[in-house]
Amino acid sequence: MARLSELKFAMGTSIFIASFIFGAFLIAILYLFQFDLVTGLIIGLAGTGLFILFQYLIGPAIISATTRLHYLKPGENPWFENTVKEFVDKSEMPMPRLAIVPNKTPNAFVFGRTASSATLALHEGLLTSLNEDEVRGVIAHELGHIKHKDYIVMTVLSALPLIAYIVAQAMFRAGMVSSYSSRRRRDDGGNAGLVLVAVGVISFIVYIISFLAVMRLSRLREHYADAYSAYLTGSPRSLQSALSKITYGLSIAPPASSEARAFYIEDPTMAKQEISMLMQKKQEYDLDKDGVLDERELQQAMEKEAKSTWNQLNSLFATHPPTFKRILLLREIEEEMETGRYTTDRVYAHV
Repeated sequence: MARLSELKFAMGTSIFIASFIFGAFLIAILYLFQFDLVTGLIIGLAGTGLFILFQYLIGPAIISATTRLHYLKPGENPWFENTVKEFVDKSEMPMPRLAIVPNKTPNAFVFGRTASSATLALHEGLLTSLNEDEVRGVIAHELGHIKHKDYIVMTVLSALPLIAYIVAQAMFRAGMVSSYSSRRRRDDGGNAGLVLVAVGVISFIVYIISFLAVMRLSRLREHYADAYSAYLTGSPRSLQSALSKITYGLSIAPPASSEARAFYIEDPTMAKQEISMLMQKKQEYDLDKDGVLDERELQQAMEKEAKSTWNQLNSLFATHPPTFKRILLLREIEEEMETGRYTTDRVYAHV
């Protein structure tokens, strides 16, 4: 399939960049604490490798525990099971484990260590607020993640920025406490405080760079999964409608847990921000002045907001692309399908 190699290249470079930065980060810390360069290099590389392995092993267990999902037994939800079976047969991929999350918000996600042990989970709120065609579009999107194996990379990489951030905060606080104590004692121990602050600065820089790298991959993989859903269902419109309902549903839902936000089909926090910005400018976008943003007005508003400089900069820190950009991609695919020229080698041609 054309251009899937670009996603694989992006995943490979993201792993390399994040691992290189994290390794250099550990080496720099050890050097500042007066380890020799060779020892620092060995400990840094070993530490990076061990942490990636640790995250790979425990990441799925953390997601499973924090989302409180319920694994389905065979025959417990025949429609869900049959739909997934239909799609995995077409995709020539193994059947994932199926689960339902006791959560009223409309969302879905996949996670796991390998394609053969992946879990596909749907929220109860998704099944009750979307029609069957829309749910099929969501299921196909999630199977796209399994097909691309991008969720495995995200499992490994997602904690690296967080650790750098925690270290930065700890070092800044420890540095200030050390400097303050040294001034009170009037000794020259302030150098230790400066070292700790320097480590904090390095940690924060590492956090920003690694976070941006991981978020870029997170957004890209959503576009690829959207395109795969269009191919698998043959109905891009189903996922378009589903994304609109999911974004609106998440925007009015109570604040959600953030443990698995990068794995969801839509980020609850981002959905709230998107709808909130539009509502603040409701009078501007309500072209017919009827007090309601209809579908056409909402689409125009989202398109205009997506082009603003502020939103483009803000999207660099987002786990998901803006909803309108995702819908626009699906529309382009739909238009090509309607011409009859759409073929399997063009699944990702519009990404």
